[in-house]
Amino acid sequence: MMGVLAVLAVLGVMLFVERTLFLHRSQIRAKAFVDGIKNILAKRRLVEALTVCEETPGPVAAVVKAALLHADDSADAMRFHVQEAGIVELPALERRLGTIAAVAQVAPMVGLLGCTLGMISTFLAFEKGGNYAMAGALSAGMWQALLTAAASLMLAVPAHLAYHFLSGRIRAIVRDIEWSGNEIMKYLLTEYRGVKPGERHREAGERSTAS
Repeated sequence: MMGVLAVLAVLGVMLFVERTLFLHRSQIRAKAFVDGIKNILAKRRLVEALTVCEETPGPVAAVVKAALLHADDSADAMRFHVQEAGIVELPALERRLGTIAAVAQVAPMVGLLGCTLGMISTFLAFEKGGNYAMAGALSAGMWQALLTAAASLMLAVPAHLAYHFLSGRIRAIVRDIEWSGNEIMKYLLTEYRGVKPGERHREAGERSTAS
Protein backbone atom coordinates (compact mmCIF):
# COMPACT_ATOMS: atom_id res chain seq x y z
CA MET A 1 0.00 0.00 0.00
CA MET A 2 2.93 2.36 0.51
CA GLY A 3 3.76 1.90 -3.18
CA VAL A 4 0.21 2.86 -4.12
CA LEU A 5 0.43 5.94 -1.91
CA ALA A 6 3.74 6.88 -3.52
CA VAL A 7 2.16 6.71 -6.98
CA LEU A 8 -0.77 8.84 -5.82
CA ALA A 9 1.63 11.37 -4.29
CA VAL A 10 3.64 11.71 -7.51
CA LEU A 11 0.45 12.03 -9.55
CA GLY A 12 -0.96 14.67 -7.20
CA VAL A 13 2.21 16.77 -7.25
CA MET A 14 2.44 16.64 -11.05
CA LEU A 15 -1.18 17.67 -11.49
CA PHE A 16 -0.93 20.46 -8.91
CA VAL A 17 2.16 21.96 -10.53
CA GLU A 18 0.67 21.72 -14.03
CA ARG A 19 -2.65 23.27 -12.97
CA THR A 20 -0.95 26.04 -11.00
CA LEU A 21 1.18 27.05 -13.99
CA PHE A 22 -1.80 26.85 -16.34
CA LEU A 23 -4.01 29.02 -14.13
CA HIS A 24 -1.16 31.48 -13.62
CA ARG A 25 -0.90 31.94 -17.38
CA SER A 26 -4.67 32.15 -17.73
CA GLN A 27 -5.16 34.89 -15.14
CA ILE A 28 -4.41 38.44 -16.25
CA ARG A 29 -5.25 41.87 -14.89
CA ALA A 30 -8.73 42.02 -16.29
CA LYS A 31 -9.40 45.68 -15.54
CA ALA A 32 -6.15 46.88 -17.08
CA PHE A 33 -6.72 44.69 -20.13
CA VAL A 34 -10.30 45.87 -20.70
CA ASP A 35 -9.28 49.51 -20.20
CA GLY A 36 -6.59 49.05 -22.83
CA ILE A 37 -9.10 47.57 -25.27
CA LYS A 38 -11.42 50.51 -24.61
CA ASN A 39 -8.64 52.98 -25.39
CA ILE A 40 -7.97 51.22 -28.70
CA LEU A 41 -11.65 51.14 -29.57
CA ALA A 42 -11.96 54.83 -28.77
CA LYS A 43 -9.64 55.40 -31.73
CA ARG A 44 -11.91 53.19 -33.88
CA ARG A 45 -9.19 50.55 -34.29
CA LEU A 46 -11.25 47.38 -34.03
CA VAL A 47 -8.72 45.21 -35.89
CA GLU A 48 -5.94 46.29 -33.56
CA ALA A 49 -8.11 45.43 -30.55
CA LEU A 50 -8.78 41.98 -32.01
CA THR A 51 -5.06 41.47 -32.55
CA VAL A 52 -4.34 42.35 -28.93
CA CYS A 53 -6.95 39.81 -27.81
CA GLU A 54 -5.43 37.10 -29.99
CA GLU A 55 -1.95 37.75 -28.62
CA THR A 56 -3.12 37.74 -24.99
CA PRO A 57 -3.49 34.31 -23.37
CA GLY A 58 -6.33 33.38 -21.11
CA PRO A 59 -10.13 33.17 -21.13
CA VAL A 60 -10.65 36.89 -20.43
CA ALA A 61 -9.09 37.79 -23.76
CA ALA A 62 -11.15 35.09 -25.50
CA VAL A 63 -14.41 36.48 -24.10
CA VAL A 64 -13.50 40.06 -25.03
CA LYS A 65 -12.57 38.90 -28.52
CA ALA A 66 -15.97 37.22 -28.90
CA ALA A 67 -17.66 40.50 -28.05
CA LEU A 68 -15.48 42.43 -30.50
CA LEU A 69 -16.21 39.99 -33.32
CA HIS A 70 -19.91 40.75 -32.89
CA ALA A 71 -19.58 44.44 -32.11
CA ASP A 72 -22.23 45.32 -34.70
CA ASP A 73 -24.75 42.66 -33.65
CA SER A 74 -27.75 43.18 -31.44
CA ALA A 75 -27.40 43.10 -27.67
CA ASP A 76 -28.94 39.63 -27.41
CA ALA A 77 -26.74 38.20 -30.16
CA MET A 78 -23.60 39.70 -28.63
CA ARG A 79 -24.52 38.39 -25.19
CA PHE A 80 -25.10 34.91 -26.62
CA HIS A 81 -21.65 34.78 -28.25
CA VAL A 82 -19.93 36.15 -25.14
CA GLN A 83 -21.62 33.54 -22.94
CA GLU A 84 -20.76 30.83 -25.45
CA ALA A 85 -17.09 31.85 -25.38
CA GLY A 86 -17.11 31.74 -21.58
CA ILE A 87 -18.68 28.29 -21.53
CA VAL A 88 -16.04 27.02 -23.96
CA GLU A 89 -13.24 28.28 -21.68
CA LEU A 90 -14.58 26.78 -18.43
CA PRO A 91 -13.72 23.10 -19.12
CA ALA A 92 -10.08 24.03 -19.75
CA LEU A 93 -9.93 25.75 -16.36
CA GLU A 94 -11.49 22.84 -14.49
CA ARG A 95 -9.57 20.10 -16.32
CA ARG A 96 -7.80 17.58 -14.02
CA LEU A 97 -9.18 19.27 -10.92
CA GLY A 98 -11.40 16.25 -10.29
CA THR A 99 -8.34 13.98 -10.34
CA ILE A 100 -6.74 15.96 -7.54
CA ALA A 101 -9.97 15.67 -5.54
CA ALA A 102 -9.97 11.92 -6.22
CA VAL A 103 -6.41 11.61 -4.88
CA ALA A 104 -7.47 13.42 -1.70
CA GLN A 105 -10.44 11.08 -1.27
CA VAL A 106 -8.76 7.80 -2.22
CA ALA A 107 -5.59 8.24 -0.14
CA PRO A 108 -7.30 7.73 3.26
CA MET A 109 -9.05 4.62 1.94
CA VAL A 110 -5.73 3.21 0.75
CA GLY A 111 -4.29 4.00 4.19
CA LEU A 112 -7.21 2.24 5.86
CA LEU A 113 -6.63 -0.79 3.66
CA GLY A 114 -2.94 -0.81 4.57
CA CYS A 115 -3.83 -0.46 8.24
CA THR A 116 -6.22 -3.40 7.95
CA LEU A 117 -3.59 -5.54 6.25
CA GLY A 118 -1.11 -4.66 8.99
CA MET A 119 -3.57 -5.69 11.67
CA ILE A 120 -4.21 -8.94 9.80
CA SER A 121 -0.49 -9.73 9.85
CA THR A 122 -0.40 -8.91 13.57
CA PHE A 123 -3.21 -11.32 14.43
CA LEU A 124 -1.65 -13.91 12.14
CA ALA A 125 1.53 -13.63 14.24
CA PHE A 126 -0.62 -14.14 17.34
CA GLU A 127 -2.05 -17.30 15.83
CA LYS A 128 1.29 -18.72 14.77
CA GLY A 129 3.01 -17.84 18.03
CA GLY A 130 0.25 -19.11 20.24
CA ASN A 131 1.00 -18.52 23.88
CA TYR A 132 4.67 -17.78 23.05
CA ALA A 133 4.22 -14.99 20.44
CA MET A 134 7.20 -12.66 20.57
CA ALA A 135 6.69 -8.92 20.93
CA GLY A 136 8.84 -8.29 17.82
CA ALA A 137 6.60 -10.43 15.65
CA LEU A 138 3.52 -8.63 16.92
CA SER A 139 4.91 -5.10 16.66
CA ALA A 140 5.97 -5.57 13.03
CA GLY A 141 2.38 -5.64 11.80
CA MET A 142 1.37 -2.83 14.17
CA TRP A 143 3.95 -0.30 12.98
CA GLN A 144 3.27 -1.18 9.36
CA ALA A 145 -0.43 -0.51 9.90
CA LEU A 146 0.21 2.81 11.64
CA LEU A 147 2.80 3.88 9.05
CA THR A 148 0.39 3.32 6.17
CA ALA A 149 -2.38 5.22 7.93
CA ALA A 150 -0.07 8.14 8.76
CA ALA A 151 1.29 8.30 5.19
CA SER A 152 -2.21 8.35 3.73
CA LEU A 153 -3.21 11.28 5.95
CA MET A 154 0.01 13.11 5.08
CA LEU A 155 -1.00 12.81 1.44
CA ALA A 156 -4.72 13.51 1.81
CA VAL A 157 -4.37 16.76 3.77
CA PRO A 158 -2.12 18.56 1.21
CA ALA A 159 -4.24 17.17 -1.63
CA HIS A 160 -7.38 18.68 -0.09
CA LEU A 161 -5.59 22.00 0.38
CA ALA A 162 -4.35 21.92 -3.22
CA TYR A 163 -7.86 21.25 -4.49
CA HIS A 164 -9.36 24.17 -2.57
CA PHE A 165 -6.49 26.46 -3.59
CA LEU A 166 -6.98 25.68 -7.27
CA SER A 167 -10.76 25.98 -6.92
CA GLY A 168 -10.29 29.46 -5.50
CA ARG A 169 -8.06 30.45 -8.41
CA ILE A 170 -10.67 29.17 -10.86
CA ARG A 171 -13.45 31.13 -9.14
CA ALA A 172 -11.34 34.29 -9.35
CA ILE A 173 -10.79 33.77 -13.09
CA VAL A 174 -14.50 33.10 -13.62
CA ARG A 175 -15.33 36.37 -11.87
CA ASP A 176 -12.87 38.16 -14.16
CA ILE A 177 -14.52 36.53 -17.19
CA GLU A 178 -17.99 37.63 -16.12
CA TRP A 179 -16.88 41.17 -15.31
CA SER A 180 -14.87 41.56 -18.52
CA GLY A 181 -17.71 40.25 -20.68
CA ASN A 182 -20.26 42.57 -19.11
CA GLU A 183 -17.93 45.57 -19.20
CA ILE A 184 -16.92 45.23 -22.85
CA MET A 185 -20.53 44.61 -23.92
CA LYS A 186 -21.69 47.70 -22.05
CA TYR A 187 -18.98 49.74 -23.73
CA LEU A 188 -19.72 48.42 -27.21
CA LEU A 189 -23.46 48.94 -26.88
CA THR A 190 -23.22 52.48 -25.50
CA GLU A 191 -20.07 54.52 -26.02
CA TYR A 192 -18.64 52.66 -29.02
CA ARG A 193 -21.88 52.74 -31.00
CA GLY A 194 -22.88 56.16 -29.75
CA VAL A 195 -19.92 57.94 -31.37
CA LYS A 196 -19.41 57.53 -35.10
CA PRO A 197 -16.03 57.78 -36.85
CA GLY A 198 -14.90 61.41 -37.02
CA GLU A 199 -17.63 62.58 -34.65
CA ARG A 200 -15.20 63.16 -31.83
CA HIS A 201 -13.14 65.46 -34.02
CA ARG A 202 -16.23 67.39 -35.12
CA GLU A 203 -17.33 67.83 -31.52
CA ALA A 204 -13.87 69.07 -30.55
CA GLY A 205 -13.88 71.51 -33.50
CA GLU A 206 -17.33 72.84 -32.57
CA ARG A 207 -16.26 73.43 -29.01
CA SER A 208 -13.12 75.29 -30.10
CA THR A 209 -15.14 77.43 -32.55
CA ALA A 210 -17.71 78.29 -29.93
CA SER A 211 -15.01 79.34 -27.50
